[in-house]
Amino acid sequence: MSPLESLLERTVAGLGYGLADFEYINNGRMLRVFIEKTHELVPERAGVTLADCESVSRQLQRVFEVEGIEYDRLEVSSPGLDRRLKKAADFARFAGHEAQVRLRHPVNGRRNFVGTVRAVEGDRIEFDYDSGRLAFDLADLDRARLVPKP
Repeated sequence: MSPLESLLERTVAGLGYGLADFEYINNGRMLRVFIEKTHELVPERAGVTLADCESVSRQLQRVFEVEGIEYDRLEVSSPGLDRRLKKAADFARFAGHEAQVRLRHPVNGRRNFVGTVRAVEGDRIEFDYDSGRLAFDLADLDRARLVPKP
């Protein structure tokens, strides 16, 4: 875990939220932070509001100033319906949900899969897709996102 990720997690958790994800974009000029409400058990009803984002943004600006974190622009938002899955805990939380997965190396000639997250054991993910079942390690994951339900 990077020092920035640790700082973000502590700050966001101190306000009663969870850090869903973060990314530097535009050559590190913009820091995008995705938050979620940790007390909500139903992911589809997590309901991060504009006021939540404003509150976290104000606090992060203060913390970044004190800690000397460089950025030009800060954006705080919810992870959205097509949220990224990065950690084993993300996959475990969304077991039974449909996801789009891209692996670093091909399996049976394919790197892209759409299917259902079945199980998580340590850093190993079981995934059902149209042609069967796939098991992969998080180290083999390039990226993954939930598939939004209409």
